[in-house]
Amino acid sequence: MAAPDKAAFIRAHTRLLAVPHAPEIRLYLADEATALWEKTEEDLGEIGLPPPFWAFAWAGGQALARYVLDHPELVRGKRVLDFASGSGLVAFAAAIAGAAKVDASEIDEFAIAAIDLNAEANGVDIAVHAGDLAGEDRGWDVVLAGDVSYERDMAERVTGWLAGLASRGVSVLIGDPGRTYLARESLQVIAEYRVPVTRALEDVEIKRTQVWAFREAAQ
Repeated sequence: MAAPDKAAFIRAHTRLLAVPHAPEIRLYLADEATALWEKTEEDLGEIGLPPPFWAFAWAGGQALARYVLDHPELVRGKRVLDFASGSGLVAFAAAIAGAAKVDASEIDEFAIAAIDLNAEANGVDIAVHAGDLAGEDRGWDVVLAGDVSYERDMAERVTGWLAGLASRGVSVLIGDPGRTYLARESLQVIAEYRVPVTRALEDVEIKRTQVWAFREAAQ
């Protein structure tokens, strides 16, 4: 499926809606995860595609976006990375808050197409990078990571990389509703929100969600 067809698929199977906890931003969002996942595999004729994480405003991303919008001084005039960007939500918050340059990284081709569509809908300019940037240091001033602690291997690898960036002075913030593999021993809460979420993803409609920073960096 070519990139233009991915865009057409996204427009056909999602709706452009305001994000519940960051209504300044609009995203192409889905109502139900499994049906969209099945439709994606059906249209592509492939089985085993990644879930459509890009079609939802996850709790950690919403909290992080809200924090950035409410504290624009964090990113204003700076180089920012939104890691594992998904829909691009946090990247858009950084751009709206005045970041000088915003990178968004993703490994999912549908997510990359969604970020492009969502960026256009929000009138912001984002540099999208296809691939896993974990382990890299491209001179960012701020690195933002929402919902990256739901799998053990990913959480351990990403946390180690983010800790290294924080130790050299990068402002690193993680948005997370207390997932199992969150490295709480290395982090501290700097903000907490009650975030509306979809029951397609979570077991509740309102998720207590935190913005976390590395302990030494936050002191």
